[in-house]
Amino acid sequence: MSSKSPQGPDNTTRNLVIGMVVLVVAVGAIFSVLGNKTSSSAALPSNVSKADGYGIVFNGDLTGVPVVDIWEDFQCPVCARFEQTNSAYLEKIIAEKKAKVVFHTLSFLGTESALAANAAACASDEDKFLGFHSAFYQNQPAENSGAVTVDYLVGLGQGIGITSDKYKSCVANLDYKDWVNNVASSGAEKNINSTPTVLVNGKEIQRATSATDLGQYFDPAAFAQAVEGN
Repeated sequence: MSSKSPQGPDNTTRNLVIGMVVLVVAVGAIFSVLGNKTSSSAALPSNVSKADGYGIVFNGDLTGVPVVDIWEDFQCPVCARFEQTNSAYLEKIIAEKKAKVVFHTLSFLGTESALAANAAACASDEDKFLGFHSAFYQNQPAENSGAVTVDYLVGLGQGIGITSDKYKSCVANLDYKDWVNNVASSGAEKNINSTPTVLVNGKEIQRATSATDLGQYFDPAAFAQAVEGN
């Protein structure tokens, strides 16, 4: 999978490691696009758990397994790198019911992030969240380039087999905009200040520190060890 570097000046502070290693986008705990109050009346997409920070949950019924929380922004190039590195493993442990995995789609990089997060929720209703997640990051447009539009998101859905009028309407009408806001509020409450941020059983995994130390974010074996604890 690939990611494209944003063009023009960044609105966030990025830490980039030399060579192939990319660190997180440090954005601070400021959610300027959306409000910071949770709406109790927000419409919720399928598989969302209020108790899990309004995240989209896979294997929420499991007990005694690792809980992996992934906080991300669809416009974040480093999130695309994380997805490229670890998506196959995440999909495997979801399918094999070896972990509870919770995706938190944040939106602090701009309106296009909010549009993408809403569309991901619409895709969740079609049981296509993981497909949308993968397709978006594979084709991630440059940050705030104006490329993420309703037509773009509808077309992305069609590419993974979503052709329903319900999905098109959900994307166009921003049916889950209040839910997107609730995810942002939850992230602020938890002081999530970088994307991606990954927690295993409530504890953040190790970040990279140099070009030779990939940490647990961008080393597949180390990430699996962080999740499985062995």
